[in-house]
Amino acid sequence: MTQQTWDEVGGVLPHDEFRTASEAIVANIEQVIEGKTATVRLALAVLLAEGHLLIEDVPGVGKTKLAKALARSIDCSVRRIQFTPDLLPSDVTGVSVYNQETHDFEFRPGAVFANLVVGDEINRASPKTQSALLECMEERQVTVDGVTYHLQTPFMVIATQNPIEMEGTYPLPEAQRDRFTARIAMGYPDPAAELAMLDGHGASDPLQELGAVADADSVRRLIATVREVHVADAVKQYAVDLVTATREAPDLRLGASPRATLQLLRTARAVAALEGRDYVLPDDLQALAVPVLAHRIIPTADAQLARRTTDAIVSELVHRLALPQERQRSPYDTRPAADGTGRAPHEPRRR
Repeated sequence: MTQQTWDEVGGVLPHDEFRTASEAIVANIEQVIEGKTATVRLALAVLLAEGHLLIEDVPGVGKTKLAKALARSIDCSVRRIQFTPDLLPSDVTGVSVYNQETHDFEFRPGAVFANLVVGDEINRASPKTQSALLECMEERQVTVDGVTYHLQTPFMVIATQNPIEMEGTYPLPEAQRDRFTARIAMGYPDPAAELAMLDGHGASDPLQELGAVADADSVRRLIATVREVHVADAVKQYAVDLVTATREAPDLRLGASPRATLQLLRTARAVAALEGRDYVLPDDLQALAVPVLAHRIIPTADAQLARRTTDAIVSELVHRLALPQERQRSPYDTRPAADGTGRAPHEPRRR
């Protein structure tokens, strides 16, 4: 199993091709997920940012369905793992089995050897099994019996969990949560979307008829395009200031890690590309602060007693932190600015 390089899969896509391919994936997923465009686009952004997604919400709102719809929209290898208390680490990573014909051990890959790995109810497996994902999520490789096997590109773990029913579960440790690029919640659909769901899902499951609109090679080229999105120095500094604020907040006993800063910037690149821009704005970082940072931080005991959620704490930090003065555009963006100066106009700070 060899890891493909960018030279083997091609380069970046032109703007029109990127937009067409990304919108086709979003539209395909929305055939199954009604009225959740922002959530679907964020899930796609995490994929293009080379990250992993944690979907956390109450039962029955479509967590697993979103993961499956994203997986089926891309014609690549997909494996699903139902996490249970008796699941073993070797079920995830693979195991070496003795072959009596060759009189040698041969490696049989586990479920993690796929482009998209859907882990359902991840917190129902033991910490020992959960830890089997640590190496593959961060280093894109698996080590079994001293031998390292590289995973395919793209590689994404989409895990779901129920935050309400905690009996018989094992909460994800900090190291595991930190490897998830973003945590999202589906939320209940609005009445119009729920009514449309009754029409579309009442007689049959549209997920069974969902076809692929992209392949692994197309996704690799989308990822290569996202890597080229420009980030100004002022925006990078704003990302560092935002993460540093979580480490200094009095309501938090553990702030976000440097990995969080990196993944915040990568996801902002993907969001900017999906919005049709080749440069990142501070607004992108503001919009992503809660889904990318909130699951990585730990509130103090006083904050927990006051029933302050990590989402609310991160939102307050975003509103308190001053935006950078230089609202720079990409040097590769040749479109004229609205004020005719060649620079992007200053936008009012959003509260």
